Amino acid sequence: MFDPTDKPRVFALPPGVDFPDALIDGVLDRCDTRDPTALARVQILVNTRRMARRMRDLFDAGPARLLPKVSLLTEIGTNAVKLPPLASSLRRRLELAQLISRLLDQQPDLAARSSVYSLADSLAELMDEMQGEGVPPSKISELDASDMSSHWARAQQFFAIAEQYLSAQDGLMMDPQTRQRRVVEALIEHWQEAPPQHPIILAGSTGSRGTTALLMGAIARLPQGAVVLPGYDFDQPDAVWSRLDEPLQSEDHPQYRFRHLMQMLDLAPSDIAPWTDARPPSPERNRLISLALRPAPVTDAWLTEGPTLTDLATAASDVTLIQAPEPRAEALAIALRLRQAAETGQTAALITPDRMLTRQVSAALDRWNILPDDSAGLPLQLSPPGRFLRHVAALFAKPLNGETLLTLLKHPLCHSATMRGEHLLFSRDLELYLRRNGPPFPTAQTLSAICQKQKNPPPTGWVDWLTKWFAGQDIVGTRPLADWTEHLRQMAEAIAHGSHEAGSGTLWTGFAGAEALAILTTLEAEAEHGGDMTAREFGDLLGALLAGGEVRDPNAPHERIMIWGTLEARVQGADLLILGGLNEGSWPEAPNPDPWLNRALRNEAGLLLPERRIGLSAHDFQQAACAPEVWLTRSLRSDDAETVSSRWLNRVINLLNGLAEQGGPKAVRDMTARGQTWLDWAAELDRAPRVDAAPRPSPRPPIAARPLQLSVTEIKTLIRDPYAIYAKHVLRLKPLDPLVKEPDALLRGIAVHEFLETFIRHTADLTGDLTRDVFLEFAREQLDADVSWPAARRLWLARLARTADSFLSEERSRRQIAWPAKYEAKLKYLLTDIGFTLVGRADRIDLDETGALHIYDYKTGAPPTKSQQAKFDKQLLIEAAIAEQGGFEDLAPAHVAEAVFLRVGSPGANVPAPLADEPAPKVLADLRELIMAYLDETQGYTARRMLEKDTDVGYFDQLARFGEWDRSATPMPEDLT
Repeated sequence: MFDPTDKPRVFALPPGVDFPDALIDGVLDRCDTRDPTALARVQILVNTRRMARRMRDLFDAGPARLLPKVSLLTEIGTNAVKLPPLASSLRRRLELAQLISRLLDQQPDLAARSSVYSLADSLAELMDEMQGEGVPPSKISELDASDMSSHWARAQQFFAIAEQYLSAQDGLMMDPQTRQRRVVEALIEHWQEAPPQHPIILAGSTGSRGTTALLMGAIARLPQGAVVLPGYDFDQPDAVWSRLDEPLQSEDHPQYRFRHLMQMLDLAPSDIAPWTDARPPSPERNRLISLALRPAPVTDAWLTEGPTLTDLATAASDVTLIQAPEPRAEALAIALRLRQAAETGQTAALITPDRMLTRQVSAALDRWNILPDDSAGLPLQLSPPGRFLRHVAALFAKPLNGETLLTLLKHPLCHSATMRGEHLLFSRDLELYLRRNGPPFPTAQTLSAICQKQKNPPPTGWVDWLTKWFAGQDIVGTRPLADWTEHLRQMAEAIAHGSHEAGSGTLWTGFAGAEALAILTTLEAEAEHGGDMTAREFGDLLGALLAGGEVRDPNAPHERIMIWGTLEARVQGADLLILGGLNEGSWPEAPNPDPWLNRALRNEAGLLLPERRIGLSAHDFQQAACAPEVWLTRSLRSDDAETVSSRWLNRVINLLNGLAEQGGPKAVRDMTARGQTWLDWAAELDRAPRVDAAPRPSPRPPIAARPLQLSVTEIKTLIRDPYAIYAKHVLRLKPLDPLVKEPDALLRGIAVHEFLETFIRHTADLTGDLTRDVFLEFAREQLDADVSWPAARRLWLARLARTADSFLSEERSRRQIAWPAKYEAKLKYLLTDIGFTLVGRADRIDLDETGALHIYDYKTGAPPTKSQQAKFDKQLLIEAAIAEQGGFEDLAPAHVAEAVFLRVGSPGANVPAPLADEPAPKVLADLRELIMAYLDETQGYTARRMLEKDTDVGYFDQLARFGEWDRSATPMPEDLT
């Protein structure tokens, strides 16, 4: 196939060429057509399975013939070399975590305990890199880091763990990088003794990893070996190639890896021959991109070489530039173009490292039932089985609450074997009860009792299943990892199957279920190496393992619409390539922080520099930007902040704008105009018919539908927000309580009211118990009974403790004047002339020696001022007026000496009701006038009529469409019949 040569045999294809197609053409051109077995003797090594599949598809298109052997780089020589078995990456992670935990036990100040697994992952990544680049641990320890002595001293202790681990594993088990390097080294040694005589072609790799570069060099020197490079810049002058020798300055250049390979093989740029005579789709664009991406020290070449660029209009004719206002618009525009490609029969691929953008594009394509072939698939942790397993593991880490319980009960995999409909019905009834009545942290006993209270109680089997597998699963302390995995599988399968017999339901079915089961099985197999851990640590470990899995259905995606990562894009071809998310942080991705070595030490040790990823990303950009048709897209804003355009897109635009005489600025305007057309079409997708803002409602229901009974506390609502009364009593709506209970002001008020009633009752005949200790003891008991949150209990008890002395002092003074007579006194008063009834309760009524009444209402927050009471919050004034009319149960009509809001648990003074300014006859007359107004069919229940502040929130604001109108809007009466 190849003529003899003294130099390593390295070929290349220019950017933009369909690499697999051109590679096959070159193989066929070099094979002896007279020998039908010649092609079958060829061995082709590629670096991705996707490229291998593409080549097989191209061969399958015909004609019929014997085919070459196409295999992955990682598969070469594995059968010819006897090595120890491959070590599980999970086992290594667990063992490293154990070693790091022991180190932190001895020196807790080295790192936080919560960072054990992240440190294990980072150390494993460093070890992989050392093995892949052939750097022994001794070389790391010999580095001169005197200028960072304190950090270096800490890092050395972790390096010692790596060295200890690698020494212990030598000869027993091997990690993938070590094994691959040993295979390559053994294979090269074998080839030196007996070089293979059949053609071996390594194609599509850039040689960015040490082991791969070593193999490329060996294959290039074989008698019938050759290397074919992707995206080689034949337009780059020799002077530029010579400036790429220093990695600290040039590794971020797209062609640096090829220059490094040339140095290793002692080749000049002219020694790299074209693999075929295939021309790029747009040679003019190739020259433009090549000049735009020159390394920073030689960008002055723009001034000398820029004027030589010709036909910029042709170079940019098939390029579309989209600069969307926000990410959604970018995703919609991309989805529209991919839809057009699907309809016209084009092959199209979106290339981006931004996974959020790919998910948005996939979601947009879903409206047209187009499922793109996503090379990354769906992260397993986001699939139904992944979410389900994480929810089950969360039961171990904290007490069961309503949110966790209902999240699992409503999950599509829960109770998935049989009777799913009945299960959802029982779950709905349980949810409604928990929302309305709690408790915030259900137990087996409370769940069983709740189910018995239902109007349609669930069967005993369902209740037993619920209480057994959901309640009381939180586990304190540490357990061996094997126990956690066993418990997780047992619980997950029982919850997934349901309350009928045994099994696992549909938990392990489908591609996602099979992948989740494989990960759990691997975890069970390696659990003995995990040691002991807490429930939270186990949940974190499980989440990290699921995050590393991916789910792909090879049968479902569209055959011509793809989403690729940058690696696939290097060696694939399509009619249209869309480079999405061209912003700094995505193209290129920000390098991960290295906790171990800085750039200089990495370079000295022979490890990879952070700029390596930037250089590979730059090469991906150059390769894709030279495709037949290209879209360059970005969003101007993301997360409410302005974005920064990718450095490579900036270079291309700036170079074009600087070539005014050749029409560069016009080319940029044309590219942008084409993109704007698609942005306009995307905007039309979201354009909805104009809907006028809702008016401020003021419904006027029939008199017969209006309420004839309100509580005393609702009079304030009737004055301030009449619409809330309409929604509650006319429409009979009740706000749905939140599923996640919180220790809010309402709960605090209820608990304090109950505690004070108990305390005042107890001390009514035992004045000597009006002490701080007794007061706080009663408070503690009540809070323990009513408040499930330890932090809230302690906080509220501390507040009561701060105000206890002042309250008790005032209480002794009150006892000198009057004595507690009624607690939670019931009120019922009929306005006979209009047939309207007031109901309510007074927290406490005292009776003095003259028979006068003293009405008290406890307030845990700020009580209303006298002015507010006179105009809006008339609770105490109405209670006092009704008490003088005999409206309280078991209390004769009597003069009210005072009515006071008593402030409890928060600093501030008590606030008395202005009885002198608002005498009982006036209060009742005003009340009658207010009620009569709303018994007039012309009076509407206006929303937010007199709320104190615009920021006040009402239960029924959403129903009233508040926000579409404000307090300045005129109410719109509406007669309801």
